[in-house]
Amino acid sequence: MSTESEQQYDPSAEAVESAASGRRELKPPKASGVHLEQGAKVPSASPAAQSGPEHVVEPVAYDAILLSGFGGPEGQDDVLPFLRNVTRGRGIPDERLEEVAHHYRRFGGVSPINDQNRLLRQGLKAALAEAGLDLPVYWGNRNWAPYLDEALESAADDGIRRMIAIPTSAYSSYSSCRQYREDWADALEASGTQGIIQIDKVRQFFSHPGFIQPFIEGVRDGIAAAAQAGHDASNVEVLFSTHSIPTQDAELSGAGLFTDVDGGGYAAQHLAVAEEVMAAAAPGVSWQLVYQSRSGPPSQPWLEPDINDALEALEHRSAVLIVPLGFVSDHMEVIWDLDTEAIETADRLGLWSLRTATPGTHPAFVGALVDLVQERIVGRPVEARANATTLGPWFDVCRPGCCANKRLGFSPAIAGLQP
Repeated sequence: MSTESEQQYDPSAEAVESAASGRRELKPPKASGVHLEQGAKVPSASPAAQSGPEHVVEPVAYDAILLSGFGGPEGQDDVLPFLRNVTRGRGIPDERLEEVAHHYRRFGGVSPINDQNRLLRQGLKAALAEAGLDLPVYWGNRNWAPYLDEALESAADDGIRRMIAIPTSAYSSYSSCRQYREDWADALEASGTQGIIQIDKVRQFFSHPGFIQPFIEGVRDGIAAAAQAGHDASNVEVLFSTHSIPTQDAELSGAGLFTDVDGGGYAAQHLAVAEEVMAAAAPGVSWQLVYQSRSGPPSQPWLEPDINDALEALEHRSAVLIVPLGFVSDHMEVIWDLDTEAIETADRLGLWSLRTATPGTHPAFVGALVDLVQERIVGRPVEARANATTLGPWFDVCRPGCCANKRLGFSPAIAGLQP
């Protein structure tokens, strides 16, 4: 079972305080905003984004940045409460959650994701200062402390009124985009900052050269390492791995622009990035897009092939590079599903293997995030924006119905046109 895929939430649940630690363990209740008809103004947005243009090309003055992460446990006592947050509303008993908890417990109950975001925040602050941008960076998580509503409360207390949000996810899907927008709506309501703070978001950044560059370097270095180990490039398979999602969700990703693509916009965006990486780093080397970390009942179709099945099916290969293309930084599903399970499968099959790095705090990636903020501050024209694929630059304001989740139904969301 995955901890970062289909997150549902019980709107009747109330936030509670941890008596032991003094910090809240559970997320606040769902936002109770009314259904907005298609064509309505974008809620809680800056004036430039409220009418819902695909791209905002007029300058916007922001007071701060909202770095938004998934969150992760930072000790053994955090593990089960964190997993209850992630799976809220799905009725999963603790006994079942323990099947995932042991992944975290193997690493002392600590996911690397929070430390990764602390480092990313530091890198952002330094890069913003170097670019001459005096913008504080607030950090809030969706599923663990520091929570988004706490970040917004702090920002409001500091006099912040307009923020641009950076989600730590590059692609379009329910879990990687729309759910962030729903959680921002929740956080505004829970923090009492609706009507006080406006939140725009940067475009999905899969196509930004600064996001792609670390993967290019990783594949290039990986091919060289394989060669040093005696494996010619013709014997290497590159597996670009990303989180699997339900096929129904995939079909609704990408604003309905990819109905002819198996896997919708989610798959199309990953394929576009992988093609760019291979063209720059290893032209002619065999590669494929694979998936990991699926959850949900076996009867529910999810994107395939699973990375372990892909490894089993490899023929005429002696080496494999595993590229975590769907992930911004290392977290449990990278260090467990890839570094542990997939590497073990490769070892069992007698394949030389190497997992390449995530962008993390690579200077090109941090610089890309600053550039995404700058393009909104100056109102940069679309044709002048940094872009390395045929699919970008992506939308600044999410389109109606983009990345919806039909199983969960409508939930209030910001930074996009409703529903």
